Amino acid sequence: MSVVTNTTTIGAIDAPSRRNTELALVIFAVAISVFAYANVGLALNGELPAGMLGYGAGLALLGGVAHLVVRRFAKYADPLLLPLATLLNGLGLALIWRLDQSERLARLPSFAPAASKQLIFSAMGVALFVGVLLLLKDHRILQRYTYISMVVALILLILPMFFPAQFGAKIWITIPGIGSIQPGEFAKIIIAIFFSGYLMVKRDALALASRRFMGMYLPRGRDLGPILAIWAMSILILVFETDLGTSLLFFGMFVVMLYVATERTSWIVFGLTMSAVGAVGVASFEPHVQDRVTAWLDPFAGWGTHAASEQMAQVLMAFGSGGTLGTGLGQGNSDLILFAANTDFILATVGEELGLAGVMAFLLLYGLIVERGVRTALAARDPFGKLLAIGLSGAFAIQVFVVAGGVMGLIPLTGMTMPFLAAGGSSVIANWALIGILIRISDTARRPAPAPAPSTDAEMTQVVRP
Repeated sequence: MSVVTNTTTIGAIDAPSRRNTELALVIFAVAISVFAYANVGLALNGELPAGMLGYGAGLALLGGVAHLVVRRFAKYADPLLLPLATLLNGLGLALIWRLDQSERLARLPSFAPAASKQLIFSAMGVALFVGVLLLLKDHRILQRYTYISMVVALILLILPMFFPAQFGAKIWITIPGIGSIQPGEFAKIIIAIFFSGYLMVKRDALALASRRFMGMYLPRGRDLGPILAIWAMSILILVFETDLGTSLLFFGMFVVMLYVATERTSWIVFGLTMSAVGAVGVASFEPHVQDRVTAWLDPFAGWGTHAASEQMAQVLMAFGSGGTLGTGLGQGNSDLILFAANTDFILATVGEELGLAGVMAFLLLYGLIVERGVRTALAARDPFGKLLAIGLSGAFAIQVFVVAGGVMGLIPLTGMTMPFLAAGGSSVIANWALIGILIRISDTARRPAPAPAPSTDAEMTQVVRP
């Protein structure tokens, strides 16, 4: 007995979008942030804060709008990136508001409450996040602007040289009616685009053309050009702007992307060696860098006479008094650090009031963002997307390490801000844009391939069954 059947094209199985999971996590992130805000009010005054409902509604609106845009325009994006950013941003607002209530800080001549401004900056960051998803339909479009992005990044890095130094470093530009802007926060995203486009073209030459020396593959002299240029640029930034953090960030990001593109560990060795040589060389004659190195080596030696050393000593005491579980939100004394308590040293507030457990929780949240970015890079189907995702994730990870390491005394303090957590408009706006680009890349990477169109010329196939 024989049966004749027709073959048909089977459509691809639609992958789950995980948008409902994302929505549940965003709601959870808003709830945790509102709980932290209420906890601070109860600890300080014994009653719920008057603005708690407005704060909760504002954060819920920002998270809800961002989720709806992702649901509509990036259906298959990673479901964890947006909730993680929302949670960090919300907890940062609660911590900044807690420091705004300090009587010690209120007595400073330059003090101004920062929580309300930070909420406005967060709204601007979410607006830029939405703009990225609406306008950037495909991340590969950015590859067209490889060298334009290099020019824009250099302009952003050079601009602060023409403005007065603030707190010993030239990393801000002042715009009348707007205030101070830190161009380096935006330059890290733009320069990652340049690195991705450049390395995608040059990776074969950098990976294959090398010499073996003492068990390592070393690049040829003419292939050292790019890394030498970036090294020189980072040193110039450090010399003219005394900005150690930005220099470490850009050079570290380039070395990470170079290693990923070429898979040569020799680039890591060269990068670490040149970074150490440059930092030591500049620290030998730059007073501002020397002050920070001195404060790092012995923070208690300059107590009462050296502001940087006294701040670091206060930070270490804040971490020590926090112990394992902390004193509780609103019940610490990290405001003794004074003017930089809600910016450079906000992690000290976490360490004192939430303890070692709280610091590890925050580092875990940052680590999850980096992990999802690396996972996106692994899933990306094009080399430009892979390099851009790993570059943005690497820049985010290096910034967290540089800030946390400086505050905890592992490395000299750099003056950068903790992403999403510290007060600062440029930082929160730029990092929301970074999350937006990662979400766009992850949407493209996780989107299922379209099912092949059925052929009108398909022939009949006979299947013989006994």
